[in-house]
Amino acid sequence: MRQRRLMNQINVVPYIDVMLVLLVIFMVTAPMIQTGNIDLPSVGKSAQPPSAPIEITVRADQSLTLRDRAEGGPERSVSREEMVRAIGAAQARDPHKPVVIAGDKSVKYESVLGVMDALQRANVQRIGLLVQPPR
Repeated sequence: MRQRRLMNQINVVPYIDVMLVLLVIFMVTAPMIQTGNIDLPSVGKSAQPPSAPIEITVRADQSLTLRDRAEGGPERSVSREEMVRAIGAAQARDPHKPVVIAGDKSVKYESVLGVMDALQRANVQRIGLLVQPPR
């Protein structure tokens, strides 16, 4: 009687068939899985939301108006000295309060820079320019 030779190759075709069936099953069921809502824990102190800025408006006639958006008060006309005092008082309460300068389109660039320079001399750290996006 003849001896049988051992087969030293693995037939992988059935494994590939099983893997393809599993792949199709996962592809069909994956969109049906609903994500859960996460309940975030609360902590004693979290990051503060950005505070509303103080808005300085430089009008075409070089006059200045000041409005604190946090207080929601109306605009009031101020001189440069009054502006520096008012912003210094607001910065004393909240040192990270931003200040934005809104310059009229027809005002000289020098006037806006003069206001910015006065604020920088008063040690105001966060100064920005208010612009309007194009239509």
